[in-house]
This record gives sequence, C-alpha cells and structure tokens, in this order.
Amino acid sequence: MKTILPALLSCLLATTVSAAVSPDTQWSAYGGDAGGTRYSPLTQITPANVDKLQVAWTFRTGELGQGVKDWSRSAFEATPILYDGTLYLTTSSTDVVAVYAVTGKLRWHHDSASRKDLHYSDGVSRGVSLWVDEASARNAVCHARIYAPTLDGRLLALDAATGKACTDFGEQGAVNLLKDIRSQYETGDEWRDYLVTSPPAILDGKVIVGSSIGDNRAVLEELGTVRAFDARSGKLVWSWDPIPRDPSNPAYREWSAESLKTASAANAWAPLSVDAVRHLVFVPTGSASPDFFGGERPGDNRWANAVVALDGNTGALKWGQQLVHHDLWDYDVASQPTLAVLMHDGRQVPAVIQATKTGFLYTFDRDSGAALFPIVERPVPQDAVAGEHPSPTQPFPVAPPALTRQSKITADDAWGIAWFDTRSCRKRIESNRSEGMFQPPSLKDSLMQPGNAGGSNWGGIAFDPQRQIAVANTMTLPFLVALVPRAQLKEQKESAAYKDFEFARQTGTPYAMRRTAFKSSLGIPCVKPPWGQLTAVDMQHGTIKWQVPLGDTPYIHMNLGMPGLGGPIVSASGLIFIAASLDDRLRAYSTDSGKLLWEVKLPAGGQATPMTYAINGRQYLVIAAGGYKGDSTRGDYVLAYALK
Repeated sequence: MKTILPALLSCLLATTVSAAVSPDTQWSAYGGDAGGTRYSPLTQITPANVDKLQVAWTFRTGELGQGVKDWSRSAFEATPILYDGTLYLTTSSTDVVAVYAVTGKLRWHHDSASRKDLHYSDGVSRGVSLWVDEASARNAVCHARIYAPTLDGRLLALDAATGKACTDFGEQGAVNLLKDIRSQYETGDEWRDYLVTSPPAILDGKVIVGSSIGDNRAVLEELGTVRAFDARSGKLVWSWDPIPRDPSNPAYREWSAESLKTASAANAWAPLSVDAVRHLVFVPTGSASPDFFGGERPGDNRWANAVVALDGNTGALKWGQQLVHHDLWDYDVASQPTLAVLMHDGRQVPAVIQATKTGFLYTFDRDSGAALFPIVERPVPQDAVAGEHPSPTQPFPVAPPALTRQSKITADDAWGIAWFDTRSCRKRIESNRSEGMFQPPSLKDSLMQPGNAGGSNWGGIAFDPQRQIAVANTMTLPFLVALVPRAQLKEQKESAAYKDFEFARQTGTPYAMRRTAFKSSLGIPCVKPPWGQLTAVDMQHGTIKWQVPLGDTPYIHMNLGMPGLGGPIVSASGLIFIAASLDDRLRAYSTDSGKLLWEVKLPAGGQATPMTYAINGRQYLVIAAGGYKGDSTRGDYVLAYALK
C-alpha cells in the first residue's frame, strides 16, 4: 500500500494540473509554425468538452465589396497569427488589421492602398508573417515587424505595435515586387496577373516570397522567381528561378535553348516552409505556362511542379523532387510543404510531407531529398494533340495510397439527386473522353479526375507528431477540359453550348482552352459522392487510418462530402478543426476515429484555415469567415470560440 499510494496521488495530481488551465501558447506563423504542421500542443478543449464551445468574440473587417471593381473574384482566406496578445491578418483587399486576441477589439488598421479599380487574377490574401528584430530594444520602433503582401505587387513592413510603416524597409516601408519579374499588364493597365497571395516565409533575418501568376494567358508570362529580402532594409539578398536560365545549371540541358526564351511561371504560389536549424527553404512550385498545352516547352520542365529545398543563405538548390513531369493539367504543387519528424523504419527522420492536387502525399528525407516511401515511374496515356509530347511516365508513390479518386470515369459512376439527373449524367459520361489521371488534353471534351482544383489545394495538411498522423482535406470534383483550335475560339466563346465554360487564350500556342466543373443541371457533381473528404493518414506505415465525407450538400442537406477550400488544424488533445466546405460550417473531429464531435453554422463561408492559441489559461479557436467568391455565403467575419 505504501508504494501504490504515492504513485496514485502523483497520477491524480498530474491529471488535475493538466486539465486546469492551458499555458499561453502562440500561433506564430500561417501554418502554426515555420514548418507548416498546423499542430497545437493545447489540451484544454478536448473530445469530451468540445461540444461546449461558444462564441467568445466576433470581429468584422467592414469589407463587403464597397469600391472594389472585382469583389466577385475575391475571397477572405486569411489565417491570423498571434504575437504578444494580438492577432494579425489581412483583409480580402490586403489591408492589415491587428485585433486584441482576448477581446476581439481592433488595435489598429493599416490601409495598404491597394488599387481597387483593377482586375486581379486571384483576388485573395491568406495572411501575414512576423519577424522580431532581436538586435533592437523591445520598445524600439519596428522591434516586431509584420510583413504583408498586397494585391497590386508590394511587400509591406509594418510596426507590429502601431501598424505604421517601417520606413527603413524598401521605399518608405514597401518593396516593389513587380521589379525584375518580366511583368506584363493587359490593355489599359486594368489587370494584375502577378500577385503574392500567401504570407512570406521568415528565415535568418530574411523575408522570402513566391508569387501567384495568372494561369493560361500565354506562353510568355511573368517569371516565377522566389526572392529573399533583408528583413530590415528590404534589399534583395538572393533569387531563385525554377526554370534554369544559366547553362551551368544542371537542369539547363533538359530544356531547349529556344524554349527558354519564353518559358515562364513555374511559380510558388502556396506558402513556403523553412527549417531554421538546417537553414533551408522548402518551395512548392507550379506549372510552367501555359498549363494545358506544353508544345512550346518540351521536356519534363524541371523544376516546375516540384518540391525543392533551397539554401536559405544563398538561394542555391540543395535538392529537388519533381512530382509531375511536363504538366498538362494545372497540377501545381499547391500546398505548403509540411516539416515533420517521422518514425520510419525504427528511427526518427526529419521529413517533408508534400500534399498534391493529384491526391498523393509524397514524403522525403529533409536532408537528402530521398523518398521515404518509394516512388515508381508508371506509363501514362500518350494520345495527345499535334505538337504535344507528354511525358511517357509519371511518378507514383508506393505509399500512402491516393486520397482521392484518380481512375477513369465510367457510366457506373453517374450520380444525381433524381433519376432523370442520373440519366443525364450517365449520357454525358458516355459521350466524353476519360482515360484516367494524366490523360493529355484533347480537342474532344475530356473528363479530368481529379480536376485542376485537387486533390489537395492550398489548405494543405496538418500533422500530429504524437500520433504520427497527417490529416488532409481533399476534393473529388471532375472537370471537363478541351483544347480549342485558335481559329474557333471566338465562335466557341460566343456559343450558348459553352456558356458555363471558362476560356483561356494560351497565346503563343495553336490552342486555347476551355474547362468547367462536371456538374448536373442542379449544380451537383455528376459523379458519385463523396466529392470532399477528410482523411487521416498513418505516416509511420503509409496507410489510411480513416476517411470521412466532409460537407453537407445543398437541397437535401446530407453529409455526402462537398468540395471545399481551406485546411485542417490538429491539437494534442486529439481534435481536428476544419471548415473548408461550402456549407458554411466549422467542425471538430476526433483524430483517433474520425467521428464528428461538434459543428456550428458560421455567418459566412469558412474558406480559410482556423488557428488556436491560449492566453491567461483560456484556449481560443479562431477562423475567418468571408466566403469564397460566388460559391458560399459572403461576409467579413473573424470569430473566436472558447469554452464557457
């Protein structure tokens, strides 16, 4: 009895202490940390009490489209960061706001003066980044700096305490990002096709930015250069172009000299990750331009559609892995690389997990770039249009298995709310071309599965280091895609038969492109659900632990799983929080089982990734709810939830 009692008391004491309060915990970067794990060690909100969450405060940005030329193309996708009791985020027009994290009251608002009279190729902003100048006094001006990219191509540095410009950075607090990237504007200077939509990465006193470049306009577009600027002065420190321009670059010989004159984009528009110990920057790159015809860019197009590790001091390539060769499908690597420590073959391995639009997770050793789960090159369809030369193979990871459907679509896959809807979808499937993933685009309407939206999109994954589980939000939303001979472009654009299609010029190639989501007349995907899923992957063994539909359908309000944009976060208590789906709901799931534990209706669409933190022993869950373009309820809300 003497030996049991002390142990029992010790156990009870530990349980009581851990359940009492949560220590103050930050969310210091867009992805929770610099490696994008979206993981919180907090345990105050648990599977047992999550259903007791209530609104703690609501903040409204006031942005509801007033004065904006193209609000229908914008979205409020920001994830706030927390520093010293204050949340920092960007609005949909890239103004910057600071909000007290306990009360939700405005601390300051910075008008970024972004031009609202322009059309932007992707009018979104996902947030800001923070750098603390440890060489300065804590009360010094700009001791802590907020870095915010603007829609019209500037990088701002603001004093975290006041919101005023750090005038020693760039030109009076801003760096012109349109310099040295071969910027091109449309007629009348009404368009901006070069933006920075993701928050920059911070490493060793440098601010590192990628870019978002408007897709499918032409062969000759802006450069997809990744750039590092000095965090104090804004001076350019280094730059790295994913398309090799120097003959001394080993990848240069894989391109033709002629194609390199016009080769463009391959830009990194998703967030970057950094490893401060290894001084490495991990960059996910997109397709070289244009996306759906590559005849003017023969070869694999390295380092487009890749994850690469760059030396944080020089920008030199340390290693790279291309995940799609010679992209013809807009399969950008669209998610932030996730830096995790995995148990693999009985040892701990610093790793990079990369989610992709194809629905695969690729896993690499962080130091060498070696694949932790083997990757095999498999033959893919080759029946391309004249002038196109697809890669004969594509890289498939042996594990984990695909998180979304990739197979040929057949008549058996047809689905509808009513029998006549199903019949119509079946006829459309039978009349369209479908050869499975990686079929080259054709002059005939072709079904792409997954579509260009994913798989995984910018929401990325969350990683629970205790459970060794990666959690991913994925879509299965097929698209109809066709190439259009240039002489037929005007006629097809004006035809009622293609009124629901998006057209792209692809200037400099023989073909334009048209595409649309494969939906029925009722606006529901024409293939069997689920169309959106939440998946937990056992990363130690490379297996799927569980998979559940994510999102209610309109009309019938069933959880069939809907397409959605936004990512999950995970907590040490065994909870996953995610909104993303277009049904305007925020949900909590059990990490261990996938069981839905809590959901709440948001006042607008939650097409943003949530975050969580603790102050004064109280844990808060925060999400921006602003909706996604025309697909969910629009709004201007930031909401915080906490236990009563």
